[in-house]
Amino acid sequence: MNGGPSGFNNAPVTRSFIIASAVFTVFFGIQGRAFKLGLSYQDIFGKLNIWKLITSVFAFSSTPELMFGLYLLYYFRVFERQIGSNKYSVFILFSVVASFLFEFVALAILKDPTANLLTSGPYGLIFASFVPFYFDIPVSTWFRIFGVRFSNKSFIYLAGLQLLLSSWKRSLLPGICGILAGSLYRLNVFRIRRAKFPVFIASFFSRLSWPSMGNPPTAPARNLAGNVPSYTTRQVERTYPPTVAPSAVEPSEASVATLVSMGFDQNSARQALVHARNDINAATNILLEAQSH
Repeated sequence: MNGGPSGFNNAPVTRSFIIASAVFTVFFGIQGRAFKLGLSYQDIFGKLNIWKLITSVFAFSSTPELMFGLYLLYYFRVFERQIGSNKYSVFILFSVVASFLFEFVALAILKDPTANLLTSGPYGLIFASFVPFYFDIPVSTWFRIFGVRFSNKSFIYLAGLQLLLSSWKRSLLPGICGILAGSLYRLNVFRIRRAKFPVFIASFFSRLSWPSMGNPPTAPARNLAGNVPSYTTRQVERTYPPTVAPSAVEPSEASVATLVSMGFDQNSARQALVHARNDINAATNILLEAQSH
């Protein structure tokens, strides 16, 4: 399962964050200091280490955590495409700050000055993203492996579980704090989902990012609650003219139902699936592009 069209089209903030995370992790890993980046009670309530607070947002403490973490960050770029880079930047900031506050409370309760109780890395952002992933990304396919039933979302959950338990208690606590932060965002605490950064701040990431390869950019259409305006079949036809060879296979009712559950019009969903040759991700891309026309 991927996060829509390949590459970082319409996801410059995600790309910048992934690059920063990889650079920080490799830098401290080469120096042999990655494991020391975890936060402890002493770092916060004893001598305040500002540099640890900053680096712990980006740098993972081990290579396996880096691999699973970057994979999940890359997949969750779908949310930046849905709500736009500006609001996604707000989501990142809110997730990081809120999860930090929960971690501070946990450290204050545990009060162990001798141990690094929290592992480093963008756990707050990653596990906050699992909240909209659970509620707003529908299951489109089911399949069995050795008799066990899986969905197209199962491997994302398994990757998250692996990351959550990668350092046991040290990673479990930041993961839980991230889920709490994502829940607050979904509940629209302080009307945070309406907040936006000034345009010049949001556009900074676009100027900073490298040119991307992959599919054409898509217009953001949905919010994290999955509210999607419907578009008529005529709009889909106007975006993708009949010169595109349609699939000979009739779109499955399950795929149509999945797109309808996202808020798209049934006729538009069916025609998009025909043009996309029954590929639900490509069909979603077609319907999102129809918004800009």
